[in-house]
Amino acid sequence: MSKARLFLQFSAAFGALLLASCATKVDPMTLDKKSDEYKNPYPEGTYDHFKARKDYPKTYDVWKNEELLSKTDASNSNIFIDLKGQRGHLKNGDEVVMDYPICSGIKSRPTPPGTYKILEKIVDKSSNRYGRILDAEGNTVNGDADAFNDPIPEGGKFVGASMRYWMRLTWDGVGHHIGPVKRYPASHACIRGPSKTMPLVYSKMKVGSTVVVE
Repeated sequence: MSKARLFLQFSAAFGALLLASCATKVDPMTLDKKSDEYKNPYPEGTYDHFKARKDYPKTYDVWKNEELLSKTDASNSNIFIDLKGQRGHLKNGDEVVMDYPICSGIKSRPTPPGTYKILEKIVDKSSNRYGRILDAEGNTVNGDADAFNDPIPEGGKFVGASMRYWMRLTWDGVGHHIGPVKRYPASHACIRGPSKTMPLVYSKMKVGSTVVVE
C-alpha cells in the first residue's frame, strides 16, 4: 500500500473519531427527552448521563463524584443554585461534585439571585419568624405562622421551624438549610435541601465560601 493511500485512510479514520468525540459533547440539557424513542446516549454513572435522564431535573435523586468529593473541602468548594431547575450543585472549583434537589422561595417571597458569601453556619437553627403557633394546651392553631404578623393566643407560644445545617446568605433571613424539598418553589425565600444531603454539603463549606444563585 502506498504511503499516500495509507495517509488518506488514516486521515479518514481520525476524522471519524474526531466527529464521534465531538458528538459526545452535546449539552445533555438540550436533548429531546420527550420523544418515545429517546435513549440516554451517555455512559451510566457519568454526570452527563444523570443530566440526560428523562426525569432530570425533577428527580429527587442525588448525583455524586465520589473521587472528587474526597478531594473537596472548605478551601476549594463553592455552591451553585439553579432556581429554574430547582437543583443545587456543590462544586470543586468549576467541577460539579454533587447535584441535589433544592426548594427555593415562592413567587411572593422569591429567593433573590446573586453572588453571596456564607455569613454564618449553625447546625441547630430555628426560624425566629416562620413556624407554628400553639395554644395554651399545646395544640397547633397555625401551622404556617409568621411570628411578626400572626397573633399568639393567651398562654400560647410560637415554635420556629427547624432549619438545621443553616448557612446564612443574607442578614435579612435568607439561607441554605435542611427543609421539606418539593419539586417546585415552596419556601419563604430560603433554599431548602434534603436531610440526607445537607450535612455533607455543610461540612464542605465555611464562613466566607461562595454561593451563586441564578
